[in-house]
Amino acid sequence: MKKRSAFTLIELLVVIVIIGLLASLVAPKFFGKLDDAKVKTAKAQVEMLSTSLDAFRLDTGRYPSTSEGLAILWKKRDSNIRGFNGPYLPKAVKEDPWGTPYDYKGESKNDNPYELLSFGANGTAGGSDLDADISIWE
Repeated sequence: MKKRSAFTLIELLVVIVIIGLLASLVAPKFFGKLDDAKVKTAKAQVEMLSTSLDAFRLDTGRYPSTSEGLAILWKKRDSNIRGFNGPYLPKAVKEDPWGTPYDYKGESKNDNPYELLSFGANGTAGGSDLDADISIWE
């Protein structure tokens, strides 16, 4: 009779516990990096959208209205807008990294020509840290 060699249930449980302990030590560090990456991505997207808005203005002499919104930037043709030379973005950028649509208003309450915001992780105006609003005008 040939003897089989295999792991016992206790040996497997010990290995699973050790892997679980290691994961509990390492995982929080990676999740912190994920949050930082989302903030940096939102800032980069806001800058990219702002550059596209400026290109739209150079061609048409104005920024998009609130009703036209950001969607005009990835529209191929619009014969109703004099000087339009779109698309100004090759791909639609509708939402921030947290899945919330970017907030665009063609007119601003401040001295800025428009308002463009990501509301951060909580998806509402205001907040701090990960919930802080991200704007080109900061």
